[in-house]
Amino acid sequence: MPRSRLILAVYLPTVLLAFGQGMLLATLPLYADGFDVSYTWVSIAVSAAALGTLLTDVPAGALLHAIGLRRAMVGGTSLVVIGTVACIAVDSLAWFIAMRILAGIGTALWGLSRHAFIAEAVPAASRGQAISMFGGINRVGVLGGPAIGGLIGGVFGLQVPFLVSGVLAAAALGVALRWIPAIDESRPRSAHRDRWSLVGTLARTHRRDLAAAAIAQTFAQMIRQGRHFIIPLYGVERVGLDAAQIGLIMTVAAILDASMFFPAGILMDRFGRKVAAVPSFAVMAVGVSLIPFTDSFASLLGAAVVIGFGNGLGSGTMMTLGADLAPRGATGEFLGVWRLIGDVGQVGGPIVVGTMAGVIGLGRSAFVLAAVGVAATFTLAFLVRETRQSPIDETG
Repeated sequence: MPRSRLILAVYLPTVLLAFGQGMLLATLPLYADGFDVSYTWVSIAVSAAALGTLLTDVPAGALLHAIGLRRAMVGGTSLVVIGTVACIAVDSLAWFIAMRILAGIGTALWGLSRHAFIAEAVPAASRGQAISMFGGINRVGVLGGPAIGGLIGGVFGLQVPFLVSGVLAAAALGVALRWIPAIDESRPRSAHRDRWSLVGTLARTHRRDLAAAAIAQTFAQMIRQGRHFIIPLYGVERVGLDAAQIGLIMTVAAILDASMFFPAGILMDRFGRKVAAVPSFAVMAVGVSLIPFTDSFASLLGAAVVIGFGNGLGSGTMMTLGADLAPRGATGEFLGVWRLIGDVGQVGGPIVVGTMAGVIGLGRSAFVLAAVGVAATFTLAFLVRETRQSPIDETG
């Protein structure tokens, strides 16, 4: 596929969806907190979309071959629209969580189909740059989202960003319908059982490599998602900031985050996946550990910027690692499992922090999240092998 077509078919809808979801980063925890529930329930609401994605990852991996990548992308975007807009009509936390789960199901279909296409269409030699650009596009989309979402929420009410986010998702759906081709749908595929057999063979012959990578993926996504819970709540409840200020902090951090996707891709393709991934999560752990020491807009911004730099340095690293590990002929199935592993971390990150916040306080819970980042760093450094020049061979 020509790069211009790839931009219109995949990257442009990604920007629209990412911007819409970015609008909710600063306001969603505050909106859930408005139901007057515990930190644990707020963290569950924050994790609900990731939970929907987790529940759908493996079925979605198989579904890609049944309905095709184009239908999966379009159907997934449609569910994001419905689940996001419906949030403004609910009157209980239970229904709010249900709608966020629905949006997460749509995100699984859309995200996995994009990932599978890039993994199959782009050769390994340039895959790091292609996927880091994919991760970077997500980050670019988020750039203005938190600030604008926080401003809209502060002026018009915390429910309005959900409406605007839904409109942007609908625009992404329109672009998808216009530009996404029927990708590889005419080429023969192995039977469903044979594809899962490839995944099973890979799991048996490379147990240690896959187990280490899975642990690293879980820890990595825990710290990435956990920051979206602790920064808004700590900023409002401990530092005394408002939604607009929280949004500005997250936007500034996102700018630095997004600026790193190109160098991250070069690092991965020239020097190895771990050269980008290991320092990424170490820096994130440092940034998270600074949060309890902040007492002003400027100091919390400083901690968030450190976190954003670390996350940007790891742009696309875990997706690239998954693409390297995926067996040819069963890419969708394997990546479904890979995303499932990561989504366990995405669900667990906020819930762990929220539960610990209820027991030991928001400040101390930041140290727990930082420890998760340290665990990700050491797992990647010492247990996960480099896959840049020697992706795992499914034949053993």
